[in-house]
Amino acid sequence: MNDSAAPQNPLDRALAPIARAATVMAAFGLFGMVITQGWQVLARYAFNASPSWSEPVTLICLTTTLAFGAASGVHARSHFSFPLLVLLLPKPGQRLFSRLSALIVILIGLLLAVFGMQLALDGLDVHMAGAPLPQSSAYFPLSLGGALMALFSLPHLLRAPLETH
Repeated sequence: MNDSAAPQNPLDRALAPIARAATVMAAFGLFGMVITQGWQVLARYAFNASPSWSEPVTLICLTTTLAFGAASGVHARSHFSFPLLVLLLPKPGQRLFSRLSALIVILIGLLLAVFGMQLALDGLDVHMAGAPLPQSSAYFPLSLGGALMALFSLPHLLRAPLETH
């Protein structure tokens, strides 16, 4: 259900730049993960001096990639969507299940946002082993990604059932 055409309604148009920014953040996270792990392998096997900061930084990059990539996928209707199940239902059930699906994604996104932020704030005083960062640094992208998932699922809730392009 990935629509490559321009968004059709004002809410989709308003959210499109935010979704592009989320995709760029996911790409930067992936790039950072590859560079960090590449350096870790080179330093370990070529120089016999494995950097202590590489694992915590990779964890932050991984969380960033997963959270923002999932949010971008929700906006593109390619993640957390159940189009085959919707299409197999009779017409009255399609609209109901599409809305239920969007509500579930909104709920999951809000849970990630709220509890991710709670975990992030609770661990600010604990230092991460191997890096001069708070232990909870990896929870901030998770929280923001969850909020974006909930936000990006709103047009799906308003426009149920899913279009079949």
